[in-house]
Amino acid sequence: MPDTNTESGFILAIDQGTTGTTAVLLSHAGVVASHNVEFPNYFPQPGLVEHDPDEIWASVAAAVSVVCRDIDATQIRGIGITNQRETSLFWDAQGRPAHRALVWQDRRTAERCLGLRRDGWEEVVRARTGLVLDPYFSGTKAEWVLKNVPGAAAAAATGALRFGTIDSFLAWKLTGAHVTDPSNASRTLLYDIHRQQWDEELCALLGVPAACLPAVVDNAGIFGRTHGVGFLPDGIPVAGLAGDQQSALFGQACFRPGMAKCTYGTGAFVLLNTGGAVRSRHGLLTTIGWRLDGQTTYALEGSAFIAGAAVQWLRDGLGFFQSSAEIEALAASVPDSAGVIFVPALAGLGAPHWRADARGSITGLTRGVTRAHIARAVLEGVALQVVDMLQAMEADAGRPLAELRVDGGAARNRLLMQYQADVLGVPCTRPQNLESTAMGAAFLAGLGVGFWDSTDAVSDAWAMDERFQPQMAEPQRQEILSRWAVAVSKV
Repeated sequence: MPDTNTESGFILAIDQGTTGTTAVLLSHAGVVASHNVEFPNYFPQPGLVEHDPDEIWASVAAAVSVVCRDIDATQIRGIGITNQRETSLFWDAQGRPAHRALVWQDRRTAERCLGLRRDGWEEVVRARTGLVLDPYFSGTKAEWVLKNVPGAAAAAATGALRFGTIDSFLAWKLTGAHVTDPSNASRTLLYDIHRQQWDEELCALLGVPAACLPAVVDNAGIFGRTHGVGFLPDGIPVAGLAGDQQSALFGQACFRPGMAKCTYGTGAFVLLNTGGAVRSRHGLLTTIGWRLDGQTTYALEGSAFIAGAAVQWLRDGLGFFQSSAEIEALAASVPDSAGVIFVPALAGLGAPHWRADARGSITGLTRGVTRAHIARAVLEGVALQVVDMLQAMEADAGRPLAELRVDGGAARNRLLMQYQADVLGVPCTRPQNLESTAMGAAFLAGLGVGFWDSTDAVSDAWAMDERFQPQMAEPQRQEILSRWAVAVSKV
């Protein structure tokens, strides 16, 4: 039974990301401590991206140890886990990885996905999973490992090897439970989001045996307790699980259908709460947001692969500035981009275009263009691709957007947020705590142990920092969107 004392103690959120792990400790008064520990990414060949799972686990231990060093860790009431989605691996009963984790960015199964599309599987996969056949997702990664790691297929068939996304791996390391949640399961190409179970035909198609798959549990609820971890006491309930983008939607308190959020990180990730399942006809994904007390909330999702990464490219690739934070002042030093349009297709175009062959472009250059104009165009390009996704969502959901809640590191950039509101034509609301991904995991765990007694209480815990109102005249907005559409069509 959940602890019904809602007044005291702490909730620990573990936010396991692509470049590092952040641990956040919360009380009812707010964030008590936060710490991030980075770990390496490995690139064996172009297009291949891997993580060492033991290094991920070490980063979790280090981050948690820092945030807990000034408290009595026995006062932690519950732990929530959120994770980089699609990144996946196999491990044995002792928690030893069978191989490096294949990261969501890894493209090694692109040819396999193309072959599956040629064989006519695209429509089946979309109807059952809400996804497109793309190496982004976990299923073909699992198939690759089973075919290429000696002994893996035989061990997985008997359950001696366990498959999972990073949430599953961390849950196993913390508690010994082999579980995942619907939001992560819905990103594997193996899970029927309507029947709410692993799909036998799709598992057989990719050669992933049922014996190695985790149980799918609700996003909030105690499924295990810490045991033998070393950096935490035994017996702490692990009570929240969610993939990072769904966790951010929950952390932004987007509990009503029609509410949407955008997380600006390496890429830009937009989710719209649709309540029930809505099949996209405009290039989006249908995904599970969360399942609470057996009731499932669905979402439409769009992912742009490049957002903050474009700023890093200006910094590291072109030497425009020393620190990414400098882009705002540089871009603000000119009144507009002087007609320059930047399409951030540095790693292809994601939703709603899904063009892996697309490449970035800068158009509208004249001799009067400076570094400042290009910097401003880069920020504008990030915002404009978000407009594409949200317009597709409005068309699919059949309702206009009233507000966009924003988070992630780039949401600190006031110039970007104001431009986003301008070209979107709706207010953009920024919360006081931009770590919405970690907050979502904390909220879910808190609900699971009774730290918060309802989503209404979670909504009360969400606090606004600033609301950016649209200021651009409609003719100017439409002219910018038209020029943007032409530029995208040419990449």
